[in-house]
Amino acid sequence: MPELPEVETVRRGLAPAMEGVVIKAADIRREGLRWPFPDNMAARLRGARVERLRRRSKYILADLDRGETLLIHLGMSGRMQVSGDPLGQFHHDHPAALKHDHVVLDMANGARITFNDARRFGAMDLIDTATLAQHPLIAVLGPEPLGNAFDGPYLVERFKGKKTPVKSALLDQGIVAGLGNIYVCEVLFRAGIPPKKHAGQIAAPAVAALVPIIRDVLSEAIDAGGSSLKDYKQVNGKLGYFQHSFAVYGREACPCVTPGCDGVIVRINQSGRSSFFCPLCQR
Repeated sequence: MPELPEVETVRRGLAPAMEGVVIKAADIRREGLRWPFPDNMAARLRGARVERLRRRSKYILADLDRGETLLIHLGMSGRMQVSGDPLGQFHHDHPAALKHDHVVLDMANGARITFNDARRFGAMDLIDTATLAQHPLIAVLGPEPLGNAFDGPYLVERFKGKKTPVKSALLDQGIVAGLGNIYVCEVLFRAGIPPKKHAGQIAAPAVAALVPIIRDVLSEAIDAGGSSLKDYKQVNGKLGYFQHSFAVYGREACPCVTPGCDGVIVRINQSGRSSFFCPLCQR
């Protein structure tokens, strides 16, 4: 599933083609994806101007001038493609329709936004912008890891007394929004913390030190266009390349990248997800 860096990369790719632009036509080709599309979705989108394109956790949010926000979640395999962009940043010609192109938005500037999702775990919804923060999907989210509300004292307080593994705590979207399995593995390696250690057992200075490490890993991944492992591509069709910088994720049985370390990367299962770590560097 695309994580924060991938979703942010997609948002940045969509912005030049969508922000400040009217949706000229909306072609909705099925009744829904993970859940049904809202009533009259095509009519509600047609003629609306996209005032702002933003991200909250792993959701892309397009604020419309009609007082509604289009919420987009990529799910497991969802992809957004831009074609015909007059700014010349993307493909000049619109590609032929594909089997899993479920929503197509034609913008007034000539750009076309296509949402393709082979597994159909993605989602789109229209939500009242004024009450978006109270929506069940949004209200449960913790602070953004790249935002000012996420800092050392906050994380220390949230970890205090927690008996869950630190890996699970960092994946808890109510503690910090947008982190996923890949980047938590990389963060814990840089921090030298084993994934099974209870969050409440980590000393406060080490917990606080996780914050800048999280910011660094996410920022580096965004700069690299995200990580392409299976389905993820940027809106121009290019792959991300942060996967080439993985220190532990997906590197089971490979030697540790730390100079002088004789460790070998281990994979364990935690709550149905794979955790990768170096048993010598992280202990």
